[in-house]
Amino acid sequence: MSAQVRRSATLSVLVAAAALGACGRSDAAPAERAAPAPSANQAPAAPAAPAAPKPALGSFGFDAAGMDRSVAPGDEFFEYADGAWVRNTEIPSDRSSYNSFTVLTEQARADTRAILEKASADAAASGDARKIGDYYAAFLDEAGIEAKGLAPLQPELDAIAAIADKKALAHAFGQSLRADVDLLNATNYYTDRLFGLWVSPNLLEPQAYAPYLVQGGLGMPDRDFYLEGGRMAELRTQYTAYVARLFELAGVADGEAKAKRIVALETQIARAHASQLDTNDVQKGANAWAAADFARRAPGLDWAAFLDGAGLQKQPTFVVWQPKAVSGIAALVGKQPLATWKDYLAFHALDRAAPYLPKAFADAHFAFHGTALSGTPQQQERWKRAVDETDHALGEAVGRIYVGEHFSPETKARAEAMVKNLIVAFGQRIDALEWMTPQTRQRAKAKLAGLQVGVGYPAKWRDYAAFEVRRDDALGNAQRAGVFEYRRNLAKLGQPVDRGEWFLLPQEVNALNVPLENRLIFPAAILQPPFFDGAADDAVNYGAIGAVIGHEISHSFDNSGALFDESGKLANWWTKEDLAHFEAAGAALAAQFDTYKPFPDLAVNGKLTLGENIADVAGLATAYDAYKLAHPGAGETLDGFSADQRLFLGWAQAWRSKAREPALRNTILTNVHAPGRYRALTVRNLDAWYAAFDVKPGQKLHLEPAQRVKVW
Repeated sequence: MSAQVRRSATLSVLVAAAALGACGRSDAAPAERAAPAPSANQAPAAPAAPAAPKPALGSFGFDAAGMDRSVAPGDEFFEYADGAWVRNTEIPSDRSSYNSFTVLTEQARADTRAILEKASADAAASGDARKIGDYYAAFLDEAGIEAKGLAPLQPELDAIAAIADKKALAHAFGQSLRADVDLLNATNYYTDRLFGLWVSPNLLEPQAYAPYLVQGGLGMPDRDFYLEGGRMAELRTQYTAYVARLFELAGVADGEAKAKRIVALETQIARAHASQLDTNDVQKGANAWAAADFARRAPGLDWAAFLDGAGLQKQPTFVVWQPKAVSGIAALVGKQPLATWKDYLAFHALDRAAPYLPKAFADAHFAFHGTALSGTPQQQERWKRAVDETDHALGEAVGRIYVGEHFSPETKARAEAMVKNLIVAFGQRIDALEWMTPQTRQRAKAKLAGLQVGVGYPAKWRDYAAFEVRRDDALGNAQRAGVFEYRRNLAKLGQPVDRGEWFLLPQEVNALNVPLENRLIFPAAILQPPFFDGAADDAVNYGAIGAVIGHEISHSFDNSGALFDESGKLANWWTKEDLAHFEAAGAALAAQFDTYKPFPDLAVNGKLTLGENIADVAGLATAYDAYKLAHPGAGETLDGFSADQRLFLGWAQAWRSKAREPALRNTILTNVHAPGRYRALTVRNLDAWYAAFDVKPGQKLHLEPAQRVKVW
């Protein structure tokens, strides 16, 4: 539930609340609790439960056995904290990477499976319980899927084959538009459709929704996969073979020649695309276009037909995130042969449908998208995919049951108290900035005061009454889910902004800052060990979930978040001198991350990951301050570790991770987050870390005080 954080509360009250909520072993592990599922507009409730007997990890909530104490923390802090875990942990064969988030994701998936199995087996189920059970069962029905063959997709393929001219083509592109990207919340820029749509508050007028149009059209993750040499050239060969294979399975003639033409077309689309860095630049994305502007600014595509097909024919204005890319793609629609575009549409229809088609299609899809692109040897078990698919389509219907069974009121209250304590600490950090002028400081404090925070689950659950689910139609269910979500987003246009909408599921292991609404979201599933443990030492909790909360608070003030004012509007609230100081600190942090090289030929991109790195530095520093506020004078030693050491070790454990080389390379090229190993090294910028581990000049990770980046 999103709750307004009231700055009128005194510091002593907030710190006392945090200390009370964080008093050691006051609540049981979330998985040990059960409660009735809340109604559609009622907060979930849970009965009282006995205190948890011990933390989930080690003697105080940290996996000391996972350390490598032969390494000096000042030389290799990640190895010191996580080296034994890295050596002894095998990446599961059905994953491209493995980390602390994965551990919780697998737990949430198992918990969700139990919910779906029960719903699927209940013949008397109705409403949302019936929908989630039928959706899950339909995906698991491999025999039924095999028996139907390609028939469920045939109507779409027939419609593509019937396209007679470029106007009909444009209409078909419009009909295929989906709300499948999220530019600022989840930083998800990818869509394989020609364009993607994001409906969100207008960054120039945050009191109203706007449709954002985003570049798309590629089957591989990014333009670099089409334009670079080396490994990318080999991937293009494999991609071409995959396109041909799907045509072969579908009985389409001349598949190899079609595949070559499709990859050549996508290569031209890639040349029109904006880079990851430009796409991640909010100011470059703030381009208001009137509907009448499209024909003039992006000729080649029949925009009237496109908007009609998309159901946007009455929408007067748009935000076009990558104008040159939209213009370039539209020009290609006009220039390239109709037959090539029809083959392109047919392939992408097959590619999207493959997971819901007979095994040969699903296996071919995984062989390319899973193994070739990411290095994952084995496809996940069918039930895991079924859980993920059901979550994707009916996530809040599942989540409403999940929080009733796995999220206690005590955990929610304690997390909310910790959030308040962290906000107080961040405010004190703003007050302590010597370089910031009173004018900018006042606006920063106003933004912090207006921050809304949702913990666990939404106050109002999504209504799925209009979504039709059939127990014998896996592909149709997925297609209708996409249309349902698209129409749900279109319905926002012209309506007041709903600042209580959740963009994560309660059973999702993640956290989110919503910059256009000055709001944070922390789902139930992340509030579990190793991030949060009611039986653990609080220093570890503050180093893990505390720093994650601080990270999300700090996103409101990172290089992108700092561009938005307290109302969520894209507006400059900085003095010229303050902004220059802030940008200089960001440049120094980007340069620091540029030095990290996972591979001899590939380094972390400090500019691409800058927003996340700023949030890490400020979030960890804020968590450290907040722990000191909640535990003044804390100096106890546990198992030989001081409180400060435990906090920093909790941070490093939260980011322990392993990845297969192809997946890690993809992450570095396309992800705004640095790999976990390097996020752990954020500690280099905090003075307290040096004192805690007696880090001396000459050690590999040592930075002179003037080199330590202090953004907030």
